[in-house]
Amino acid sequence: MIEVDTLPQNEIKEGFKARFVHTENFTLGYWDVEEGAILPMHAHFHEQVTQVLEGKFELTIAEETKIYEKGQLAVIPPNILHGGKAITKCKIFDVFCPVREDYQI
Repeated sequence: MIEVDTLPQNEIKEGFKARFVHTENFTLGYWDVEEGAILPMHAHFHEQVTQVLEGKFELTIAEETKIYEKGQLAVIPPNILHGGKAITKCKIFDVFCPVREDYQI
């Protein structure tokens, strides 16, 4: 059993703190995001599913921008530019496939 709240939390980008669980094939990310924090546009070879657990997050995928709220999720294909901004303080859950080796801190 893994208790997420007991995992070490690291600030990955300014305003984005995360706890990670790595399996053989996936990385799970549990993010605490400060209001106003900006995630610059970027792309990676991982497929990503992002779900907002609390708050409002403006997410741009390719050239489409939407505001996501509690219970809504986005699927981000590999190698597609994406980025966003926390409209409010947020809790976000990400799933990455394959494993995000750069997040194995």
